[in-house]
Amino acid sequence: MGAKLGGGGGGKFDLGQNSEINVTPFVDVMLVLLIIFMVSIPAATVSIKLDLPPAVPPPPGAKVEEPTVINIQNGGVYIGEMSTSVETLPADLARKLNKPDPTQERVYIRADRSVRYGDFMRVMNTLQGNGYFQVALINEEL
Repeated sequence: MGAKLGGGGGGKFDLGQNSEINVTPFVDVMLVLLIIFMVSIPAATVSIKLDLPPAVPPPPGAKVEEPTVINIQNGGVYIGEMSTSVETLPADLARKLNKPDPTQERVYIRADRSVRYGDFMRVMNTLQGNGYFQVALINEEL
């Protein structure tokens, strides 16, 4: 939408064509979009009020149950400090938990950095195959 004014050997009324892009409308549209986003973003970050239950500490003298942790390290599998294997893991875990339905208890898994992914997944699949679905992973920051 631009015109070339002057120069370049044409007649008095020959304006010619301008092949350059006129960026003024583009800049106008971009500024309008910038203003729209600047106005709408604070409205999108409104906090949602949650009605969470209060944290209640256990009563004094109550025995806090230690979680059951399965450690995978150095090519071995351990339930706490007790060494086991993947094949005997469900039976050893049920004996360690000593509950009527041990599959309803939460079990934590911690793996060493050097443990291969396949070994870790074999432990996970063994647990899930025997009904232990409440499995949590422990991650420690370095």
